[in-house]
Amino acid sequence: MAKNIWEETGMQWQDSKAQYNPFNQQKMYISFKKCKIVVFWTKNPKPILPYLHELDERGIYYYFQVTLNDYVKEGLEPNVSSVEDRVETFKKLSDMIGKEKVIWRFDPLIITPNITPRDLLTRIWHIGNKLKGYTNKLVFSFVDVKDYRKVQSNLIKETMFFTKENVGNAEVNLAQRIEIVEGLQKIREAWHKDGWNVEIATCAEDIDLEAYGIEHNRCIDGELMKQLFAEDEELVYYLQTLKLPERDLFGNLPPIPEKVRNVKDKGQRKVCGCMVSKDIGMYNTCRHFCVYCYANTSKECVIRNAEKHNDESESIIG
Repeated sequence: MAKNIWEETGMQWQDSKAQYNPFNQQKMYISFKKCKIVVFWTKNPKPILPYLHELDERGIYYYFQVTLNDYVKEGLEPNVSSVEDRVETFKKLSDMIGKEKVIWRFDPLIITPNITPRDLLTRIWHIGNKLKGYTNKLVFSFVDVKDYRKVQSNLIKETMFFTKENVGNAEVNLAQRIEIVEGLQKIREAWHKDGWNVEIATCAEDIDLEAYGIEHNRCIDGELMKQLFAEDEELVYYLQTLKLPERDLFGNLPPIPEKVRNVKDKGQRKVCGCMVSKDIGMYNTCRHFCVYCYANTSKECVIRNAEKHNDESESIIG
């Protein structure tokens, strides 16, 4: 999954490419011609590492949201590689592009008969100790089950933990949430004492955790982009105003307004803080087969779509 920003101009690599709206399955076209930034979501960035130079050569900025969980014993992410392999890939990516451009996600947090809040904290602690110095931020969210019938169906069908009657127990209740965030607060303090000043933030959660030093994250984060790519004044102007600046007769850009326009993406959930962007991923195509995933209807649907894939096609499904 990836997202691009530069809303008004669209994106184009060669010519426009066909994509399908994941909600209504209508074909739409996006272009990469004037794309400025790509934000990648992934559990496995390894395949793209040899090709990042192509984005650099085109002057396209990027950063990564890398999900690195540990649900190995429970088989909740059956097609991801080992934790050790994913940690090494994470470190390699961080060394290549800079730790500030690689955000660690332990996402989502899910409860099973074998996974308690303490277990989740222990797993976060162990992975975090391996990632010290390779990222500046940890992002988490609590699994959503009751709002997604396909998530309920997959948890029941693909695991031994849940039935129709108890599948809602996979969600983290209020007491468990408090136990987790209190534990995360202590973990962060321990890391800070060890010299790792990592931030912790939630993704699309309405719970206010400011008292624990945990903020609401913006995955498509205009403020982060301004910091990372501050040398690009044209981009900073756009991030501030959502308008492309017009140069004067001498090629000079207008002053960047101090007032920041509301750039929140209105098409996202109310609790989502992301700025306007365009999705270029597609539902029902990921073969990690994570059982809690809301983007896959079922394993069988993904397999059918994989058979339609064509490397020469404009979209993931040919």
